[in-house]
Order: sequence, then C-alpha cells, then structure tokens
Amino acid sequence: MNSNKLVYSIVKSFLIIAGLVALFNLIIISKPLIGYISLSIVVSLIGRPIKNLLVNKVKMNHLFSTIITLFLLITVFFIIGSLIFPVLATQAQNLSLLQIDDLEKKIILLVKELDMFFSTYDINLSNEISSILKSFDFSFLTDFLNGFLSFLGDSTITLFSVTFISFFLLKDSSLLLRVITIISPETKKLKVKNSFEKIVILLSRYFNGLLLQITILFIFYSLILLIFGVKNAVTIALICALLNIIPYLGPLIGGFLITFLTLTSNLGLDIGSSVLLKTLGVFVGFCIGQLIDNFISQPYIFSKSVKSHPLEIFIIIILAGLIAGALGMLIAVPIYTVIKVVLSEFFGDIRFVKELTKNI
Repeated sequence: MNSNKLVYSIVKSFLIIAGLVALFNLIIISKPLIGYISLSIVVSLIGRPIKNLLVNKVKMNHLFSTIITLFLLITVFFIIGSLIFPVLATQAQNLSLLQIDDLEKKIILLVKELDMFFSTYDINLSNEISSILKSFDFSFLTDFLNGFLSFLGDSTITLFSVTFISFFLLKDSSLLLRVITIISPETKKLKVKNSFEKIVILLSRYFNGLLLQITILFIFYSLILLIFGVKNAVTIALICALLNIIPYLGPLIGGFLITFLTLTSNLGLDIGSSVLLKTLGVFVGFCIGQLIDNFISQPYIFSKSVKSHPLEIFIIIILAGLIAGALGMLIAVPIYTVIKVVLSEFFGDIRFVKELTKNI
C-alpha cells in the first residue's frame, strides 16, 4: 500500500512538473499572441468611453457602436502613421550605411563651427568633443532604424490581429470576465466580478488620461518647433510626445531626438546666429513642456485615474524599471493598479492593505 502511494506521488509530481514545463514552453511560443491580446485589451479600454457614449447617448446597438468605435481608432492610427512612417523611412534612407561617412563629416563640421563660435568666448571644446566623436559609432543609428522598419513590416499582421480581437472585446465587454470566472472558485466569483469591474474603470480612465497627456505635449511641442521653423515639426512633435509614454526614459530619448533633428536639419546655416540659438530655443521649449507634464498633467492623471499618489507611482515605476527595464516602466502603473484592486477586494480587512487602497 505504501509502495502504491509512493508510486502515485512520484507520478503525480512528474505530471505536475511536465505540465509546468509545457505551460512555460507554450507561453514562450505564444508571446506574439499574448502581445496581440494585451494590445487588444488596451485598445478596448481606450475605446470603451466612445462605445458607451454611442450606446447610452445615441442609443446605438452594440454591433454598430463597436464598428464605429474601431473605425475611429483605426483612423487615428493611420493619421499618426501617415505622419511618422514617411519621415522615419526618409531618415532610415539618409542614415543608411552608405551615408554614415557623410553624416560623420557633417557632425565634424558642426563641431568645428561650434568650436569657432565658442572660441570667441575663450572656451575650447575641440579636444573634448573630438575624443567623444572618435569613440562614437554612428552606425548604431542605422541598426536602430533598420530594426524599427523591420518591425513595421510585421505591422499588417499585428493590425489585423489586434483589430479582430478588439472587436469582440468591445462588442462583448463581459467576455474577459466570463473567461476569468470560469477558472475562479465558486465562492470567489462575486469578488472577482467586483475586482474586474473596478479594474476596467480605472484602466480605461488611465489610458484615456495618457491620450490627453500625449495630446497636450504634442500641441505644445508642435508650437515650439513651428515657431523656430524646424522641418517636419508636427511629425517630430508627435514622435517625442509618444515617447513620453515610457516614464522617465522616454523624455530623455525625446530630448535627445528633438535636439539632434533640430541640429542636423540646419547644418548649412550660420552656427552663431541661427543653428545654436534655434537648438537652444527648442531644447528650452522641450524642458518647459516636460515641467508642465511632470507637475500638472501627470499628477492629475494619476490622482484622478488610478487613485495613486505621484510619489507612490514614482517608486513603483523605478522599481519596475530596475526589474524589467523600459518594458517594466511602461506596464508598471497598469499592473500596480490591478494588484491594488485585487488586494482591496480580497484582503481589504488587513490594516496595511486598507491604508494602501483606501482611495479605491
């Protein structure tokens, strides 16, 4: 009898381990599908207020309201794409491997002009900048842009998959809830339902708040770039505003990008009277936009949407960045919001949890 129990335990343990290994491999293989589903959930959360408006105010049925909502979102996507992709393709062509030497010559020319300009103020930059340029590999720009364009080559499959999944998530808003409740214990289904409804409301507010944040930055950056006469001002402003989605790291990349593009688009002009002043003006405008975003837009979004203090969000984002890099920073707030709602619903009696989730 004991031997039978031992054999049964060994077989059971083996099956559990085999099942976990199979599940892990399935997750690895299904990463694209997981990505499509995640994007679809975000799209459905963004489109949720539009669909609710059409259903509740216009009295439209769920099918037509879903179609119109998706049509509006896809239209916005194509407008953004029509602004960004042609400029990226042009930049990729200009920064191809055949053009790297020419780019280096232009940068060196710019440095010489800067050195001549600052030499009138007894400031010598040539030695420091020359040493930086010698250790700088300009070909990384080509690798980055070529990789990005390769990613865009798969965008057709991504667009179709995300649109297809988003349609059903928008049309039947309880679809995910039914899937979750199927695998939930019977005694916990009410709490699961309450948690799901709170999560949907909070995340929908959060993602729409992000759209508002991006729109404000886009308008501000566009005005700054147009005032200083920078080429492709609207497109550059849109790219930098979208980069702001990545907390803390995105603005740094955006600041470098807006400065670099302003410099390289005006290399033929006089450095003292035009390029330098224009670049400094754009950079100062970018910094003002970031100050507005950090002290006005973000606190409003976080306090009104996910019910969390800005300092609390800052700590969570930094921690997520240390654990999972830029991707962790990007998904930190949504995941933290989900965790807070679940803790509030299932462990709300614990004092620490009650204090942490008192605003939810």
